[in-house]
Amino acid sequence: MTDSTFTAKYLREASTIIEQLDQASIERIVDMLVRLRDSGGRLFFLGVGGGAGHASHAVNDFRKIGGIEAYTPVDNVSELTARTNDEGWETTFVEWLRGSRFSANDMIFVFSVGGGNRDRGVSMNIVNALEHARAVGAKIVGVVGRDGGHTALVADACVTVPTVNPSTITAHTEEMQAVVWHLLVSHPRVQVHGMKWESIANRTNK
Repeated sequence: MTDSTFTAKYLREASTIIEQLDQASIERIVDMLVRLRDSGGRLFFLGVGGGAGHASHAVNDFRKIGGIEAYTPVDNVSELTARTNDEGWETTFVEWLRGSRFSANDMIFVFSVGGGNRDRGVSMNIVNALEHARAVGAKIVGVVGRDGGHTALVADACVTVPTVNPSTITAHTEEMQAVVWHLLVSHPRVQVHGMKWESIANRTNK
């Protein structure tokens, strides 16, 4: 396969995935985000690896653009590494949530390729956090890949990114996570503050 052939194939796959995304699940997440904001609840983003980077970015967007109080444990590297060192990786998220007085009025939003898997011991910090959320009666949403894992199993609304090429599951899942959360925060029911470049363009066109 030539470089140009790979590029064309990858972009075709991305286009196919976008066409297959579950729009009904996206709209359910919109409904839940609006209710969360109206009730004064908080939004907690969880992810590891690329999902951790997404979580930090999404906190900014939903706070600044969506007017939703949002946090992620991965933004505090000192606490995250202290808990990993002292208590173990598997409890990093759930103990952080307990320390944040996470309650039934709040919501977890997961970015994960596999969604966590208890049987295989994968992303157990996400799995344990989700079990805590269920125990306290909080809402759970996520954007995940593969079969959705534990997140898809317990979520109130979940977007599972379709697999179109087993060789690029991670890449396509993580890019679609960004697509979906930017869709959500741009949605007219969620967005309450204008974005910088759009507001500049609107002023220029008047």
